[in-house]
Amino acid sequence: MKEPATNTKPRTRPFMLRRIDLLVSPVVLIALVAVWHFVTVRFAIPIFILPPPLDVWQSLVAGFSVGPFDRSGFLYHAGVTFAEAGLGFFLGSLVGIVLGFIVASSKLIERVAIPYIVAFQSLPKVALAPLLVIWFGFGYEGKVVITSVITFFPLLINSIAGYHSVDPDRIDLARSCNASSLQILWKIILPSSLPYIFAGLNIASVLAILGAIVGEFVGAQSGLGMLLMQYNQSMQIAPVFAVLFILALGGFLANSAIRALERRLCFWAQRSAPVAEA
Repeated sequence: MKEPATNTKPRTRPFMLRRIDLLVSPVVLIALVAVWHFVTVRFAIPIFILPPPLDVWQSLVAGFSVGPFDRSGFLYHAGVTFAEAGLGFFLGSLVGIVLGFIVASSKLIERVAIPYIVAFQSLPKVALAPLLVIWFGFGYEGKVVITSVITFFPLLINSIAGYHSVDPDRIDLARSCNASSLQILWKIILPSSLPYIFAGLNIASVLAILGAIVGEFVGAQSGLGMLLMQYNQSMQIAPVFAVLFILALGGFLANSAIRALERRLCFWAQRSAPVAEA
C-alpha cells in the first residue's frame, strides 16, 4: 500500500523572524537613549560635558527647521559635506578599481607599484590634509581630493585581490574561443571581482564622510566639519552631538545603499558571513 505523499517543501519563516534585527535594533537604541538620559539626570552632569538627549533633539529640530539654502541650518551644511563625500567617493573608487586592475594585470607592475602604494597609504591622511588643501585650495576641490585619497586605497587593494581570484582556466578557455581582452575583462574578470570590489566600497562609503570632515577641519566656510569646529569653540555641546548624529546617519544610509546595490548585482555571490560583515 502506498504511503500518502508528504509535502517536503521547506516552510518559510515569517518575515519578522527572519529579520529580527529590525526589531532588536530600535529597542537597543531606545535603551541606550534611556541610559543616557538617566546618567545625565542622576549624576547632574553639566551640559557642556554631556547634554541630555532632549537638548540634542531640540538642537536637531532647530537646525532642520530652516530652509536648505539658509547657512544657519543643518540642511545647507549637510548638503555641502555629503556632496563632497559623494564626489570624492566616486572619483577615489573609480581610480582605485581601474588602477587595481592595471596593477594586477602584470606581475612586474605589481611588484614595482605595491611598495610605493603601501608607503603612501602609511602616511597619515590627517597630516596630508593641510598640504592637499594648500595645493587644491580651501574650496570644494580640496575636500574632494582629500576624500578621494582616503577612499582610493580600499578599492585598489580589493580590486587587486578580486583580479587574482579569477580562475585562470576560465581565462584560458575564453582565449581559446578567440575572446578579446576587453571581453575577458567585462565578462569574466569584472563579475568575479565584484564581491571584492563591493567589500571595498562598503569600507570606502564610510571613509568618504571622514575625508570630507577632515578637509573641512583644515579650512572651510561651510559644511558639517566647519559647524563642529564652531560649536566646539563656543562650547555648544548639544549641537555638536546633533551634527555627530547627522554624520552617523549619513554614513549608515550610504553603507546601506552600497549593500542594497551589492545584493542587486552580486546575488549570485555566496560569501561567508564573516567576510561579508568585514
